[in-house]
Amino acid sequence: DGMHSAQIVQSNYVERVGLPLSVGSELGSRCVNSCAFGDTLRSSSRKEGNSEFRLRVEGDPESYQPGSTYRVTVIASSPSYFRGFTLIALRDGAEGDRDEDYAGNFQIIDEEETQFMTNCPPAVTESTPRRRTSIQVFWTAPPSGSGCVIIKASIVQKRIIYFQDEGSLTKRMCEKDVTDKPLLDCCACGTAKYRVTFYGNWSEKIHPKDYPRRTNHWSAIIGASHSKSYVLWEYGSLSSDGVKQIAELGSPVKMEEEIRQKGDDVLTVIKMKAQWPAWQPLNVRAAPSAEFSVDRSRHLMSFLTMLGPSPDWNVGMSAEDLCTKECGWVQKVVQDLIPWDAGTDTGVTYESPNKPALSPGKIRPLTSLDHPQSPFYDPEGGPITPVARVMVERIARKGEQCNIVPDNVDDIVADIAQEEKEEDDTPETCIYSNWSPWSACSSATCDKGKRMRQRMLKAQLDLSVPCPHTQDFEPCMGPGCSDEDASTCMLSEWITWSPCSLSCGMGTRSRERYVKQFPDDGSLCSLPTEETDNCVVNEECSSSSCLVTEWGEWDVCSATCGVGMKRRERMVKMPPADGSICGAEVLEVEKCMMPECHTIPCMLTPWSPWSDCSVTCGKGSRTRQRMLKSPVELGECTEEIEQVEKCMLPECPIDCVMSEWTEWSECNKSCGKGHTIRTRVVKLESQFGGDTCPEAIQRKKCKIRKCNRGQANSDEKKRRKEQREKRRSKQGAAEVATEHLGCKMRPWSSWTECTKLCGGGIQERLMTVKQRFKTAQLSSCKDRKEIRACNVQPC
Repeated sequence: DGMHSAQIVQSNYVERVGLPLSVGSELGSRCVNSCAFGDTLRSSSRKEGNSEFRLRVEGDPESYQPGSTYRVTVIASSPSYFRGFTLIALRDGAEGDRDEDYAGNFQIIDEEETQFMTNCPPAVTESTPRRRTSIQVFWTAPPSGSGCVIIKASIVQKRIIYFQDEGSLTKRMCEKDVTDKPLLDCCACGTAKYRVTFYGNWSEKIHPKDYPRRTNHWSAIIGASHSKSYVLWEYGSLSSDGVKQIAELGSPVKMEEEIRQKGDDVLTVIKMKAQWPAWQPLNVRAAPSAEFSVDRSRHLMSFLTMLGPSPDWNVGMSAEDLCTKECGWVQKVVQDLIPWDAGTDTGVTYESPNKPALSPGKIRPLTSLDHPQSPFYDPEGGPITPVARVMVERIARKGEQCNIVPDNVDDIVADIAQEEKEEDDTPETCIYSNWSPWSACSSATCDKGKRMRQRMLKAQLDLSVPCPHTQDFEPCMGPGCSDEDASTCMLSEWITWSPCSLSCGMGTRSRERYVKQFPDDGSLCSLPTEETDNCVVNEECSSSSCLVTEWGEWDVCSATCGVGMKRRERMVKMPPADGSICGAEVLEVEKCMMPECHTIPCMLTPWSPWSDCSVTCGKGSRTRQRMLKSPVELGECTEEIEQVEKCMLPECPIDCVMSEWTEWSECNKSCGKGHTIRTRVVKLESQFGGDTCPEAIQRKKCKIRKCNRGQANSDEKKRRKEQREKRRSKQGAAEVATEHLGCKMRPWSSWTECTKLCGGGIQERLMTVKQRFKTAQLSSCKDRKEIRACNVQPC
């Protein structure tokens, strides 16, 4: 009965898509549920291995995550099409004749396009037979332990059924091993030093859709070498405040603070400059790079940088392990990067307006099927073209190494050379001024801050060799810290008392504070961070007493100076059990003494938030204000009520600047048609996406007068014509004299040296008269001069 029903269902299917019934009777001969096409089709209508059709799983994964959902697409390449299809997912090796042979579950995306197959819920087929070039459904992977799965499609085009057991209509995926990259304890010895280089490959040519031409850039790169217990960022986790600030604003400040607060979990902070524009030709690119170290406990490297402009898209590496199982250090890592979403903004295009996520999403890689407006969208669901490449190279090993067998001889030499190298690795081709004195600490109180010094790049002798940074930062403590403070703890203020432990009678309450800074000598803080105290909420606990809450905090004193009043309240939680009136006080008022009024010349409101930067690019300023609160009669207020500070946004585009044109040169011919030129030079090259430089040389025709005014007879013209032809045939013989307009001329002299080494100079050459014929006029037979521009490159 099952086989009979299968043949009926398949016959109906064949009739819908327009196949001969004889073919349909052989479909589904392998399983009772009509879910698979048969082992054999004796009809010649069956074809195998057609490349016009293919089945694709979103992201082209080699493995599946149990329980995860994937988008499955069947595509016909142009100009092909199909009218019907069947899609099934089988366990590897299963025949399809039992319900348990089918793996995972399909979900319909568009009911007008697809439906579950009649009498066979595990299979998907078309809703109506018509021409189509693609269909899409969701497939949810089976639970853990299901092994490998094969997703198969069969296509009906015109009167032909296409099958594929191995190839473009079949996709085999095995269950993902969640332990395929465990973070093992490192057994290497000594330390290793690495250089990480970031190559941005995000460009209009490679990623043309909606590419932001003028504002494309990579933000400053921030990262660290760290231990297993610290995670900068990872897929599936929520973004920290530091990650959020980089992802949305491109600012590494908060991320650097987070990293530096991790103490011994971090060995090196990795910082690289921003890139404006995001992509530059390889022959002029100075790719940003940084050096960092790793050791046995801190052998992981992570970093991130924002793709700008974007809602919250980044690239980076997370917990890249540089320690090998053989107790050595990885020699080289090269990885292509695709963008990922920090989950803090819901924008879908590069320049989407800010749309904060209502609830933060988890960090995830972008896919080509996220949104049709996405610049990375691909209706076929293919992989995103990488936007960057990162290269991590080992440049030195220090200390005694466990694995005494080196990678190669060159590696030993490189390590020794690095050991002997001094810390200052500034290239000889970079000429700097001396460092300025250190600035004041950025913290105005006895707290951690940073200070800066800077130097100026005076000359870069080789543009292909990048010059290191011109600013240097180091941590510092603000004013007011004595020498003893460096070895003591810095603690926060006490946090408010907790509620009393009892609602009636004597109880306890506690409060706590936290360590803001540990001693520099590495010792632990001995000061207490928790405090307990006795508290009484209701003195009497008899049936005639009422239960009240604890007293609230005291209100602010009613006077800003001198004597005032303050109050506090509490609530009745439960009246007396005997029904009597509650006699407990619920309001307390007492005097409060503020400083003498004459000692307060002015009282000010808190500072307002800083305003936006006054410019949209480059250097600007921002301001904040506060208001005078104290009465004017208390004296003149000398405190500042407005502050201004500098702010820096990405560099403004600078257009090319050219000098004025020179005067037109003399005509290069003394008679007849010639040309004259003028030049100008580049005064300022374009930068940061500004307009490129226009032409530096212009040429125009000039005509002084006709060379032949008709004095010569026709024989003379004929003779001159013959001479010209003869001269052309013997061109290249420098010693042969040239006849010109009734003259015999000497050959052209060599070009003179250029009048300038750069910035646009002039060269000239002469042709002098060797012999003047009697028929020649003085005005038509004279020395000739030619000029041309030279060394037009800018100085």
